Amino acid sequence: MIEVTIPGRGSYALKHLVLDLNGTIALDGEIIEGVEERLQRLGQLLNISIVTADTYGSAQRLGKGLDIRIHKIKEGAEDAQKLALVQQLGGENTVSLGNGCNDVSMLRESALGICILGREGAAAEAITSSDLVVPDVIAALDLLLHTDRLVASLRR
Repeated sequence: MIEVTIPGRGSYALKHLVLDLNGTIALDGEIIEGVEERLQRLGQLLNISIVTADTYGSAQRLGKGLDIRIHKIKEGAEDAQKLALVQQLGGENTVSLGNGCNDVSMLRESALGICILGREGAAAEAITSSDLVVPDVIAALDLLLHTDRLVASLRR
């Protein structure tokens, strides 16, 4: 668990990390360099779930060696399926990372929603639905490993 108090926002007891796969932690079906090491460290603190329609058919291969759950969703209504996962886990204890239109509901429902700009870009609605926008997934994962950075950005 990651516990953090953000002045003006409250205290968080984060138990779950939900990650979109393509465009967030992977680009063109390949895990972005540095992500795996950070997920291994975060796996000691959080239950990690990757949610994906598995466009590139690479989810199982990418998840090998990591203590993560892969949730394959059906193409179509991805937004609702991702939202359902966050609700099942408990949005009040979940941090979600995403970048697309189909990530909007999970970003809103989560205690903390972090939008990843990345090389694929980010949908405007995902940006406005997030608590925080960062330039890449490494910055987002490092925020969770170094929560003082979260406090600095989100305090009121």
